Amino acid sequence: MSLFSTKTPDAIKAEKAKLQSSKSSGEVNKQVAELEKIYQEGVTSLKDLLAPAALKYESSYFLLNGKYGRSFFVLAYPRFLSTNWLSFVINSEGELDVSMFVYPIDSATILKKLRSKVGEIGSQLSINQEKGVVRDPMLETAYQDVEGLRDALLQGTEKYFRFALYFTIYASTEKELEEESTVLESTLGAKLIITKRALMQTEQGLASTLPYGLDEINVGNNLNTSPLSTTFPFVSPDLTSNDGILYGINRHNNSLILFDRFKMENANMVVFAKSGAGKSYAIKLEILRSLMIGTEVMVIDPENEYQHLAESVGGSFVNISLNSQSRINPFDLPRGLEGESPEDVMRSAVIFLLGLMNLMLGKLDPTEEALMDKAIWQTYAKKDITASSDFTSVEFPTMGDLVEVLGGMVGSENLAQRLSKYTQGTFAGIFDQQSNVGLVNSLVVFSIRDLEDTLRPIAMFVLVNHIWNLVRAELKRRILVLDEAWVMMQHEDSARFIFGIAKRCRKYYLGLSTITQDVADFMASPYGKPIVTNSSIQLLLKQSPASINIVAETFFLTEGEKYLLLESEVGQGIFFAGTKHAAIEIHASYIEDQIITTDPKQLLEIKEQQKNQAS
Repeated sequence: MSLFSTKTPDAIKAEKAKLQSSKSSGEVNKQVAELEKIYQEGVTSLKDLLAPAALKYESSYFLLNGKYGRSFFVLAYPRFLSTNWLSFVINSEGELDVSMFVYPIDSATILKKLRSKVGEIGSQLSINQEKGVVRDPMLETAYQDVEGLRDALLQGTEKYFRFALYFTIYASTEKELEEESTVLESTLGAKLIITKRALMQTEQGLASTLPYGLDEINVGNNLNTSPLSTTFPFVSPDLTSNDGILYGINRHNNSLILFDRFKMENANMVVFAKSGAGKSYAIKLEILRSLMIGTEVMVIDPENEYQHLAESVGGSFVNISLNSQSRINPFDLPRGLEGESPEDVMRSAVIFLLGLMNLMLGKLDPTEEALMDKAIWQTYAKKDITASSDFTSVEFPTMGDLVEVLGGMVGSENLAQRLSKYTQGTFAGIFDQQSNVGLVNSLVVFSIRDLEDTLRPIAMFVLVNHIWNLVRAELKRRILVLDEAWVMMQHEDSARFIFGIAKRCRKYYLGLSTITQDVADFMASPYGKPIVTNSSIQLLLKQSPASINIVAETFFLTEGEKYLLLESEVGQGIFFAGTKHAAIEIHASYIEDQIITTDPKQLLEIKEQQKNQAS
């Protein structure tokens, strides 16, 4: 073999150049890889955006972006678990993460172990019996539990699982974290649920409660289906539907309370609250939002609280007073009713007028009531109005006609004299002229603020009847708001009339909203509770200590709910819809608030702004 190369000098040079070229290419690739690495480190990814700025683990807690956190695991459960036992943790106001891990276990494997366990317990019971030892209730209970579980597993009504439950709580300071940890441990401990802190496992505890699906603590308990079902976390009351309007925020879980009152058994609603608790604010907010979906609204307003709302949305504001030109004739008859005979219509009108006379003249005795009944029929007959008349083409009588008829009847001169003050005396004009008020707008507000106190119940009674006649004449989706309803509930005839409307309004597509701040007077009426029970929706806002027991008895409130109503802020309370109820907080947007506010200071500011804009 030759020791010398047989390659020519040119070949050797070419090979050296090739080697140098490959070497430089490798270095270039290496440099490119390093540059690529540097570039990637400077690129922001989704992981970088989600990752915390700082995370520090200590032995019993961790520090995450300036927040202190601590993880817990449940070590043991009591023999019985009540439904909804976890709700107070889920609905707590603090920041909290909860994770649950459910591992199915083969029933055949468990049945083998249970059979062995039954043998052990049964053997021990036999030994104790032979020795004459006093019976051991714990052993007997355990034997019955195991046998019951075996039966349920064999029948397929129960399954067996290994269940792990972890909590991670957060706080702003270490002291606050310690306080919240104590509250969690003591509250669960009161239910015989033993929790332990994840000491020396803070990293594993945090990872187990993050949405990774990782069980790094791996501490579980064996539970069958029944106790496991009690841990279902989403049990807070929910009043959200796909239709309706927004009533407020559910304070249990911050969900929206969206509801359509016309989808209930009836569309009636009662609102109880002390003065200044926000009841008128809540109702005006409901009115404003109901108008947006095409619902017509009529309001009887004792204090001109709805005037600004009516003017803002282009509604009608009708002032009923002695000096006003607006008049309503109590003798009006509804026109064009379907399904009701004229005779029934007239009979209902006479019954209403008899109730009105009891308000205007004081309670009539049986003789006076009989005379008044006869006089009312004769008053209609004076205008040729009978059960066979066409009510669309007749002129209705007035209060003056009734006084004239009474004056010509034997024994009714006293009634005519007492009634004459409404036709010739101080109160002349308000109830003895033809009606000139109708429901010609989507929002109509009838104000009775300027009436004397003695006339208010009478005016409310007449207004409600007038609205009721118009509602029955034409079927539309409507709401009638009766504010300060306790005024009418003080008198039996007017209270009975309101109750009659509450029972019958559903068939005419009407929802009655009854509002009162004097709960005692309202419920003292024999028709108070029936009106409440005939209302599918109830709204209770802040209550006074003097009336809370009456409210609690009427609505079957718990001690916690009573405390909630006593301590609620303005606009907070309990919202009932059928069998469901939830704590509510009423919120309005800025524009809505400017329209519906009842704060005198805020109203003055709005008027000042309007004056400045006009000038």
